[in-house]
Amino acid sequence: MRFPLSMTAGLACYIARNKLRPRPEWQVNRAAGNGASNPFRILASNGGGRANGSGRPDSGARAPHPLIGKRFPLVLMLEPLHTCNLTCTGCGRIREYETSITERLPLERCLHAADECGAPVVSICGGEPLLYPEIAPLVRGLLARKRHIYLCTNALLMRKKLGEFEPDPRFFWNVHLDGMEKTHDRAVEREGVFREAIEAIRAAKAAGFKVCTNTTVYKETDMEEIRELFSFLRQFGVDGHMIAPAYGYSAVDDREIFLTREDVHEKFRGIEEFLDEFPLNNSPVYFDFLKGGRDLPCTAWGTPTYNIKGWKGPCYLITDAHHETFEDFMTKTPWDSYGRESGDPRCEHCMMHCGYEPSAALGINARMGDSLKLLTWALR
Repeated sequence: MRFPLSMTAGLACYIARNKLRPRPEWQVNRAAGNGASNPFRILASNGGGRANGSGRPDSGARAPHPLIGKRFPLVLMLEPLHTCNLTCTGCGRIREYETSITERLPLERCLHAADECGAPVVSICGGEPLLYPEIAPLVRGLLARKRHIYLCTNALLMRKKLGEFEPDPRFFWNVHLDGMEKTHDRAVEREGVFREAIEAIRAAKAAGFKVCTNTTVYKETDMEEIRELFSFLRQFGVDGHMIAPAYGYSAVDDREIFLTREDVHEKFRGIEEFLDEFPLNNSPVYFDFLKGGRDLPCTAWGTPTYNIKGWKGPCYLITDAHHETFEDFMTKTPWDSYGRESGDPRCEHCMMHCGYEPSAALGINARMGDSLKLLTWALR
């Protein structure tokens, strides 16, 4: 199976339960001024439901989001710190939070965030999470809460820290690899990182851990090299691969490395071959979206981000506000101000998995045969 049975069954039950009876306190709209907190709403547009010249959404042309009144989270992006031991070219965190990069969340706040939103999956990211002094107690605390955990790491400290953790079906190491050795080391701006990551993967698998990889596709990425990478990783028994297009952060002033929607369609045109050949963790419905085969609305509330400043709104890439509570994040974010049809230029090219994979998982714009396709993919 692509995922542990407990994870597949648990997520299916969680989604069904929340689609049937979402928490009502999360469905209230308390955003000030109908999106006034988003300055891009003043942009004029001639259709597609974008903002008109008055600064108000063209409600006559834009249909409401199909799940705007049934919002609930699927994956918590938990950032206990933004400190990192690398300066990766495409990373926005070490730049966006430069003034607070030495700060970190207390363990209690991390666990409270998990309790507050209740998402069944927690992606521990950053920064480099293995620099967080309480990382092992954090993982144990989340496992005690029956969460499924992906610990996202560059792996430089992974072998050193491995003994602080115990293998668990709910716990995955998620190692960042953007290509083979030369390409990856160039992307992270340090030689030797690829080799250390491979040794860490080897050690973790030998110790009985589940290990996945996370790959970002940039404008210069050669997809045949990604195929070579996944083929190379077979020998270590890697459990799965996450792959996603690269999109710009406002804090990263390097537009040339990021992808437009047209670039994404071109890069992912032959992705079905990867799905047949490798254990990819992205769903076939999401990949169909990436290659331009269907449209999906953004469901950014499905993957909320919590960090040292609070709940980051509206999404992982864009920061228009930080909210003290999860309820404020859900109810005070002007959700109709974001997404491709909103008129916000920051959303124009986005096809990021944290905004659109939840839409695929929730069956938005589903087609006949999707359920069978997803079941076959999950059980493969």
